Amino acid sequence: MVFMPYLVAIIMIVNIALAFTIIFLERKDAQSTWAWLMVLLFIPIAGFILYLIFGRNISKQRIFTWDTKSRLGVKKSVEAQLTALEENRFVFKNPAIVAYKDLYFLHLRNDDAIFTQDNHVEIFTDGKEKFTALIDDIEKATDHIHLLYYIIRYDQLGKRIADCLVKKAKAGVEVRVLYDDMGSRRLSRKFVKRIRRAGGQVEAFFPSKIPKVNFKLNYRNHRKLAIIDGQIGYIGGFNIGDEYLGKAKKFGYWRDTHLRVTGDAVKNMQTRFILDWNQASRNDILYDKRYYAAEPNGDVGIQIVSSGPDSDWEQIKNGYIKMILSAKHYVYIQTPYFIPDESLRDALRIAALSGVNVRIMIPNKPDHPFVYWATLSYIGDLLNAGAEVFIYQHGFLHAKMIIVDGEISSVGTANIDVRSFRLNFEVNAFLYDTGIAEKLVAAFEYDISLSTQMTKKLYEKRSLGIRFKESLSRLLSPIL
Repeated sequence: MVFMPYLVAIIMIVNIALAFTIIFLERKDAQSTWAWLMVLLFIPIAGFILYLIFGRNISKQRIFTWDTKSRLGVKKSVEAQLTALEENRFVFKNPAIVAYKDLYFLHLRNDDAIFTQDNHVEIFTDGKEKFTALIDDIEKATDHIHLLYYIIRYDQLGKRIADCLVKKAKAGVEVRVLYDDMGSRRLSRKFVKRIRRAGGQVEAFFPSKIPKVNFKLNYRNHRKLAIIDGQIGYIGGFNIGDEYLGKAKKFGYWRDTHLRVTGDAVKNMQTRFILDWNQASRNDILYDKRYYAAEPNGDVGIQIVSSGPDSDWEQIKNGYIKMILSAKHYVYIQTPYFIPDESLRDALRIAALSGVNVRIMIPNKPDHPFVYWATLSYIGDLLNAGAEVFIYQHGFLHAKMIIVDGEISSVGTANIDVRSFRLNFEVNAFLYDTGIAEKLVAAFEYDISLSTQMTKKLYEKRSLGIRFKESLSRLLSPIL
């Protein structure tokens, strides 16, 4: 007991030092700073450990360098397109999308997101249809198969895909599978061993160096990409697992949005995969034209936009804000988590208050309770501004989609929350095409028929228990 005062003093000194680090060195935003200071104040020892695991900033670690992008031909293409846009020499195949020049200029300058105009896009909102198409494309592959998923499970769907990959690897097709070490923490080693024994390669993103301990726990690769023979690309919200086919009792039907892309945008999806693969594997993929075999196949304009904690900018969030502020008629959003920061909330409030029809759809059940209650708290802000909110009732809504004025849209892996904008590695397709936007609007409107509307009157009838959960979750939302 004699040493207790000294122990308390040491803990206080460590807490003060850590608080100093958070405020002056990490340069986090104010909300996140205050949230971490509260954690350190109320649970000093555990808070220190939690900060080491969840709170460290990796934005200054350049994981995907210009040198790598230069070898893949990205640097030259970006600079050429930027110059053409700045000098008004860029030729737009669809005159209607010239109005959004500032949006794709933003992505090009902010994320090296090359704008392509010759793509064909197929939309999937059902997991069975998406995986039927993906497996069919895998079975037809003749050169290479590249898969990147946040979650891979070795269940019925996972085994079926593994069977296809093993078969193709034995036939001489290059097979590479990249999964997130935390998202796929329950992945059976049988999946990995089977593919490797067949001649394929499997790697984990940010794996644990110490068993059961991962100091990059908070920075995960949430991307979902599949590239077949460099000609076909998949991007969207579906992971690999039976629940994404609607077989999980907890969630029921799984409503998501995924795209199958052919055309030059596949080259940019391939680049994203190669960058992620080279970060995770010692066996780097070097440039080879067969990885970039995509040919023009339509007239849909696309930019593949990535974001992650290694960047100083929140590329996808900035794209969302730019889209919202450009809206003249409506903004439709589907997201499983709605925890916008102040800048995105302001954009949505301004849009709603200025007469733009802002519609937001969220699920009726949580897969992460704290996030769900925080979502409900932020919904109230938008209701007060005149936005319409719909609660999807036909299972679990996992789609990450935004549509503006039936002209531009975005589908990908990024949720409307702090984790997606600042902590996770994400990738979205920003689409400049009225036909695609109209199809996404039709899907959204069909989902409204399967939803209930959360009115301001209903929202105000929440019980004290729900209000308390919302307030606590909202307080912690910057670090959830």
